[in-house]
Amino acid sequence: MGSAIVFQWLIPEMEASVKLSIVLSTQQTHFQAATFSGDLDGDLKKISMLGYNGVELAIREPNLVDIDSLDQMVARHQLQVPAIGTGQAWGEEGLSFTDPDASIRSKAIQRIKSHIPLAEHFHAVIIIGLIRGIVKTNVSQTQAMDWLIEAIADCSQAARSYGVRLALEPINRYETTLINSAAQGMELIQRVGADNFGLLLDTFHMNLEEANIEESISHCNKHVFHFHVADSNRWYPGAGHLNFASMLNSLSDSGYQGYVSGEFFPKPDFDTAARENILYLRGLDLKD
Repeated sequence: MGSAIVFQWLIPEMEASVKLSIVLSTQQTHFQAATFSGDLDGDLKKISMLGYNGVELAIREPNLVDIDSLDQMVARHQLQVPAIGTGQAWGEEGLSFTDPDASIRSKAIQRIKSHIPLAEHFHAVIIIGLIRGIVKTNVSQTQAMDWLIEAIADCSQAARSYGVRLALEPINRYETTLINSAAQGMELIQRVGADNFGLLLDTFHMNLEEANIEESISHCNKHVFHFHVADSNRWYPGAGHLNFASMLNSLSDSGYQGYVSGEFFPKPDFDTAARENILYLRGLDLKD
């Protein structure tokens, strides 16, 4: 904890040109890129002391979350909640929009809808990650895409009256064949046709799928609802070879005013990864 206190003292000396958040799981999870996972209040305190502006909450089952208690903890540590991650419903329970079993598809849709009250409360974006699923045996790519579009349109319509937005994350080809690139994400936006549905761009996945990351960011423009950072090795920014100054300047040029959220492996350990991330990003020479 001593190093976190020292680091908090250093932060005002750096230009806070972007709003930074980091992923926090509200429960223990098998997902390795949830940087913090464990003591919720203690982790929120660490995140705040490190100088973060917000915390992206990874929540498997929102109906098990005490909104008032969570709100009090977040407020006590002077943090905002820019986004809510839903991937644990896939990772822990196997729920997805594209499962051949109609009952599983229905449960996945209802799970996303159950996040809406929490997202409305925190003015947070609901993230559609791997809950979109994969193309399973005996299911065609076309059929899976039809199910995906139907599910997103249904969830977007349910969220619209609450002022809640959904953001699908293009994920690399090694994890799914459903929406790998920013261009495919933009095409999906057109097919869904909902103004509260956009994209979450992630630098780790973009490094694997985009010919030019900066151009892809610019192409998505106003449709970027949230932004994840991790370096080429999925460690914290600065631990790999990606040019974050260039990418974040492109993001700023596109008019993005949201949070830049760290989603990376907790390596070499939780505290070091979070500290090195904010130290590196706050030290970048970015456009005003």
